[in-house]
Amino acid sequence: MEKVDVLVIGGSAAGIVAAVTGKTHHPDKKFLLIRKEAQVVVPCGIPYMFGSLESSDKNVIADSAVTNAGIALKIGEAVSIDRQAKVCETSDGAVINYGKLVLAIGSVPFVPGWLKGANLENVFTVPKNKVYLDDVIKKLESFKKIVTIGGGFIGVEVSDELRKKNKEVTVVEKLPNILWSAFDDVISDNAKKILENRGVTIKTGSGVKEIEGDTRVRGITLESGEFIEADAVLLSVGYVPDTDIARKAGIKLNENGFIKVDEYMRTDSPDIFAVGDCVEKRDFFTRKPSNVMLASTACAEARIAGINLFSLSTLKTFIGTIAIFSTAIGDTAFAAAGLSKRQAMEEGFDVVTGKFEGVDKHPGSLPGAKKQFVELIASRECGVILGGGVMGGVSCGELINLIGLAIQNRMTVHNILMTQIGTHPLLTAPPTAYPVIKAAESISRQIKTRKD
Repeated sequence: MEKVDVLVIGGSAAGIVAAVTGKTHHPDKKFLLIRKEAQVVVPCGIPYMFGSLESSDKNVIADSAVTNAGIALKIGEAVSIDRQAKVCETSDGAVINYGKLVLAIGSVPFVPGWLKGANLENVFTVPKNKVYLDDVIKKLESFKKIVTIGGGFIGVEVSDELRKKNKEVTVVEKLPNILWSAFDDVISDNAKKILENRGVTIKTGSGVKEIEGDTRVRGITLESGEFIEADAVLLSVGYVPDTDIARKAGIKLNENGFIKVDEYMRTDSPDIFAVGDCVEKRDFFTRKPSNVMLASTACAEARIAGINLFSLSTLKTFIGTIAIFSTAIGDTAFAAAGLSKRQAMEEGFDVVTGKFEGVDKHPGSLPGAKKQFVELIASRECGVILGGGVMGGVSCGELINLIGLAIQNRMTVHNILMTQIGTHPLLTAPPTAYPVIKAAESISRQIKTRKD
């Protein structure tokens, strides 16, 4: 029987960060990471394996991320956990005794049980599995007409990549617009328009009634009755926690199958931590359960777990899921953080919004300058930032992180007005018209006017 101080099960982003952070803070402890995949793909890079990347080998996390940190690595599948004996058994018969255990066991694609035809040949999902994805990508090469069910981030990104290969791609989304869970109308509408201009057909406002075919796919029928011919169907309707091993071990799960954890990422067993997609999430503002699964959130949880393995820090706890999204369609980036205006109003917040459109370089006549649109959502009562969305060039990817930081620190629009920023003609919007500050100015005026 092998003995380790810390055993991490799961080798994607959350598992790697938990192990490396833990080893950094506890260098005298013996760490072992177990994963069942021979190679681990970069989760956020998966859609680009379908087009931009020449090979999935270019979307692999190197083992050196773990081994160079002094962490032992074992390829194998954990099949059982004995909480009382603090023992984990793997598929090859190995038995590992641990002091602390971190579960980073992730998620798997959701396949609706009610969806007739979901098991037909040439119906595919998008898991974090390199072997499966390589097989799907190879099969798609010979197909012309592809339907993607689901207009979220993965569905949109994969569809755009497949269109680059001259496929006839249709995205079907039951909600009123694509990317609807993250963005308000202005940004969603622009994303839809750009994707359509790039040749992707989009059907919104009608779900899928059935996937048609005998043994293999021949098309789908929408709830509206419309039939869409297809050689292949990609199911991209979300993910569910892969927590079977935790359930069998008696670790407490919530009603949706996520592992329950406290703010230190501990399960109901004090020596067992859990991080990433397998863990329940709570919204930053409402504390309601959230199904948001993001690598960035997983890594934040993993850092907290790694730090708190052997002694708790009251300063290093998880404060709730803010949900910071970003994507790009062509050379236009879209990003959001926190609550959209629609979501904030549904939760009962009295909100005010501020919008501003400027440029991401100054002067705007510089080569490569792009329009930059920013919308901020704030509480009318006190001006606290509740959310924001941005659209424009690639700098939006970092601009939304600035907004996310403001949300996490419960900054008000007045704080943003006083924020000191660094600017440069080639790198940022001008200091005289920095979009985030100008959007905050708009909110400040509205709040002041109402008070007056």
